[in-house]
Amino acid sequence: MQILFLDSIDSTQKYLKELIKNQKVKPPYAVVAKIQTDGIGSRNNSWTALEGNLFLSFAISLSSLPKDLKIESSSIYFSYILKEILEEFGSKVWIKWPNDFYIDDKKIGGMITNIIKDKLICGVGINILHAPEDFSKLDIEISIDELLNKYFKSIKNNISWKQVFSKYKLEFQRNQNFFTHKNNLSISLKDAALQNDGSIVINDERIYSLR
Repeated sequence: MQILFLDSIDSTQKYLKELIKNQKVKPPYAVVAKIQTDGIGSRNNSWTALEGNLFLSFAISLSSLPKDLKIESSSIYFSYILKEILEEFGSKVWIKWPNDFYIDDKKIGGMITNIIKDKLICGVGINILHAPEDFSKLDIEISIDELLNKYFKSIKNNISWKQVFSKYKLEFQRNQNFFTHKNNLSISLKDAALQNDGSIVINDERIYSLR
């Protein structure tokens, strides 16, 4: 994974998308910024930029993804791999379906994914040192360089969806007291049934992350 480090950018994801669209770079490729002034969160919300936190976007060719990974669940896949790396450093972080990083009952970050032609773009934001009001931050001290090194090595191993999902589903019950969103509506996860492809079924309706 080639990594471009920037001091400041409006959005690592917007910047990387433009690089990909204009064929200036090829995946695997990542953009990391110290400061992000107009970050994108879930449902197009902004993600507050505070120096010392993680602002990352990376591109991967769809052809290099695990063959058993349903593309709609890619945010779960890449979030969980990052969660496991953070656990190796001692964090108690967990993943709220489908793409949010939590410590206890507070959000510390999230991941969103987009597809441009034959490429997957993943955007990640995590509060490592600072957290805005109503959010929390990571419960360990960690070097961003070391975190990225381990994370991209793990991604390169091309772990199967089956391997990731077998561990993710054991923790899914933590979602019961939380909500997800669909069409700007808040939906309780209390009775959500997790499916093998990463989707959930609520009131006989199947929902994919689509983020």
